[in-house]
Amino acid sequence: MNIYLGSQIPDETRRKGLYDGSLFVHSPSSASLELCRLARDLVEEAFHPHDPLTLHETLPVERCVEILAAVKPRFIHHPKSKECIQRMLAEAGCDLEQTYFDVPRLRSAFPGDYLKSGIAYAFHPHRDTWYSAPLCQINWWIPVYPITGDNCMAVHPNYWAAPVKNGSASYNYRKWNLESRQTAAAHVKADTRVQPKPEEPMALETDVRLVCDVGGAYLFSAAQMHSTVPNTTNAVRYSIDFRTVSLGDVWGRLGAPNVDSACTGTNLGDFMRASDLERMPEQAVALYDT
Repeated sequence: MNIYLGSQIPDETRRKGLYDGSLFVHSPSSASLELCRLARDLVEEAFHPHDPLTLHETLPVERCVEILAAVKPRFIHHPKSKECIQRMLAEAGCDLEQTYFDVPRLRSAFPGDYLKSGIAYAFHPHRDTWYSAPLCQINWWIPVYPITGDNCMAVHPNYWAAPVKNGSASYNYRKWNLESRQTAAAHVKADTRVQPKPEEPMALETDVRLVCDVGGAYLFSAAQMHSTVPNTTNAVRYSIDFRTVSLGDVWGRLGAPNVDSACTGTNLGDFMRASDLERMPEQAVALYDT
């Protein structure tokens, strides 16, 4: 596995590298920093007078869930969020007529056992391709506040080509949206929603924890095994993630190898063209909507 730091190679070459299991780390850009400022402004306003980084020490968990259930959709649907993503993609050299993205999501990871389910779900090791993502999907992950190796996200490269027994065969994206996504805030103590998980022991000691500056982004394939690092710091971790696909790769069924995903349906209907926010063509979605 190769790790590219601040690489300026063309987007087509970058995508091929990602499909081969490489990771790319981008330096903060003006648009990514503006996106992080928006997230911080919304979070700090929502939790005032509590410090959003230490609110687990002063705020009852039930009240925290209520606030997150309001502020996270505010961030997703804020018009500035999409504007920043469009500019980020342009700054990264993407063809805005060919590149499609889904809405950026604000994530949080709390220290200890304060809140690890539902709206602040601590993700077990998984591939996004277990969740009906196409093999050409690229994930972008951005820290909103400074992070360390003890509260970031981990990639597990030893599983890039190694299949893992998992529950993806029972997952359908459309069914998940109808039955499970909207109930996230109801899962405070434990998350009982059915999600694809590993069904055999895994060796997770071998991981790559990329720690970048606020507004930096690291990119990885949806087929890459990754997980939430248990937050052993005393600060809440906030991050932003979104996903992209290139329409030519969608039509051509290009992307990473599928080693163990058996889900049905597709998330491609969520993607918007970076140039004008038009939805993914229905014919392209239907190609993957098994």
